[in-house]
Formats: sequence, structure tokens, C-alpha cells
Amino acid sequence: MIISKTPYRISFFGGGSDYPDWYLQNGGRVIASTINKYIYISCRNLPQYFKHKHRICYSKIELVKDEKKIKHVVIKSIFEKFKKQINNEGLEIHYDGDFPSRSGTGSSSAFVVGLINTVSNYYNKKLSKKELANQSLYLEQKILRETVGSQDQIATTYGGFNEIIFKKNGQYEVNPLITNKDTLKILENNMILVFTGVRGKSKTANNIAKTYVSKLDRKKKNNILQIINHAKIAKKLLIQKNFEDFGYLLNETWKFKRDLSSSVTNSKLDYIYDLGIKSGALGGKLLGAGGAGFFLFYVPEHKRENFINIFKKFTCIPFKFDQEGSSIIFNEKKD
Repeated sequence: MIISKTPYRISFFGGGSDYPDWYLQNGGRVIASTINKYIYISCRNLPQYFKHKHRICYSKIELVKDEKKIKHVVIKSIFEKFKKQINNEGLEIHYDGDFPSRSGTGSSSAFVVGLINTVSNYYNKKLSKKELANQSLYLEQKILRETVGSQDQIATTYGGFNEIIFKKNGQYEVNPLITNKDTLKILENNMILVFTGVRGKSKTANNIAKTYVSKLDRKKKNNILQIINHAKIAKKLLIQKNFEDFGYLLNETWKFKRDLSSSVTNSKLDYIYDLGIKSGALGGKLLGAGGAGFFLFYVPEHKRENFINIFKKFTCIPFKFDQEGSSIIFNEKKD
């Protein structure tokens, strides 16, 4: 059996500039970090005395004899990718996640990263960080043709608190911003996630992104340019350890993001955000493409207890930053 652990991510600044439709023409820049909430994926040989050949467990359980009849499109694509290795072997794959899907924390891409990492290692192919990220990008963007950005696959593969720069030639750079544990702890003590619910199945990140990614008028282009500029400013603030201004800047970037599409926010989300600001947060933003999911709030530590008390009807989640990225935590393959 092989088990992988892949972190979810928080995107602070630059979201929207990581879509190929944008950065291949304009370049892009994001600041993101992985956190200590994870997706776990296991893979093992399934003995041949079952009626089915493969057993796949996620929110549903699929028992199939023919790989072509797998309904989960990502898993089906992975079986196609490794069809020569799988051959006549039966596999059992399990997925478990700390967060629900469609909640803005990069779960779809983390799942792809974790699954490729797991199955590759199962067949004795250890991938470099670059190879794992690139294969995940290729599967989502080229094979599945999803309208997804490129930061999630890179962030969850590499782990850490990073600046990711996207170049017009399609290449990218991953630059670690904060590695000091004491500095990370300061940020952890001043941030909190508030869960607002999951998006409906018809309002996936893919669908929301389609409302603006390839339809950028002049105003929306200016919005993304300003969002990129915020990422540059945020980098300087982090280097200077000016964390309060970092919190205020989250408020500014949220204003620009919410104007990208009417699907990004709604009256319920606006109420929650306003309540967060009134309860002591300096700033915040909704994670992911929008519509629902987690709000990230920057709340000064001395106001944290009062903030949580006001938000007691919501699920508030403290977190720590992850530094490792997708990894194999158990490897015991029996011949």
C-alpha cells in the first residue's frame, strides 16, 4: 500500500493572474501558502477473488471491472495514463480529505497532485517537485480541459509560503518568502478561516472562472493588474514583517477580486465579510474562485478571542502553515 498526504492551500494575493489565458499574454504573480490540512490518498493491489477488478472510494464507491467505466474523470484519466503498468492488475484507491470539496482551498488540484504522486510511487516512479506539478497542470488543463489556474497544483506540490511568478513563455518560478518558524507563528496567530459552506455542484471553480477568464474587458484587466501589484506590495510587507499592513492589503485586494464577476460573491458572503471587519479583522478575502467556501481573515491576536465569540455560529478554523507539500507518508508495496 502507498499513502500520500497533500496539503490544501491558501491564496493571499494574485489570484486570477495564474490562468494561462492571462499570464501567457501578460505574466502573473501570486503569493500563496499551504496549510496543515490535508488530502490523503491510498493505493493498493486488489486481490482477484472479488467480482470487481477495481474499487474506488471517494464520496461514492465505484466497483468496476472495466477501467473505461470509471465515472470519476480524474481517476479515469490516471488509469489511462498508467494503463501499461496497471495491465491486468486490480487496484483499490481511497480518498479522504480534511476539508470538503468546492470550498476554495485548492482541493481539486490537491487531489490531482496527490493521486499522481501516489500512483507514480506505487509503480516505483518517484517524481521531482517540478515533474509532479507539471504533470498535474497538464492533466487538468490539457487532458480534462478545465478552466483552472496554475497556482494550486504548484503550491500543493511544493508546499511552503511562496511567491509564484508565471512567465509569458509558460514557465514559472517558485520563490520561498517565509521559512522562519517564529515568523510563521506570528502570522498563524493573526489569521483564521471562517467556513461559509460549499458551492453548489453547478457552481464549480471551473464554471465561475469561465465567467471572466477569457472575457476580460478593459476594467477587469485593470483589476487583475492591480491584483498583481498587490502581490508585489505584499511581498515587500512580508520581508519588512509589516504584518498589519499585510492584513489591510487583503481588504484592498478583495475589493478588486469581487468586481471580476457577479459570481464571486453574494449578499450572504458580503454580510459575513462585513461582520468580520466589524469584529476586529483588518482585512480578509474569500478563498478560491468565489461563490462559497472559506473566508480568510487577518485578525490581530489580541482581538482573536472576541472575533471567535462573535462568529460562534460559524465554523472557525485555526491553522498552521505547511512546509513540505505533497509527500508519501507510507510505502509498503508487497510483491
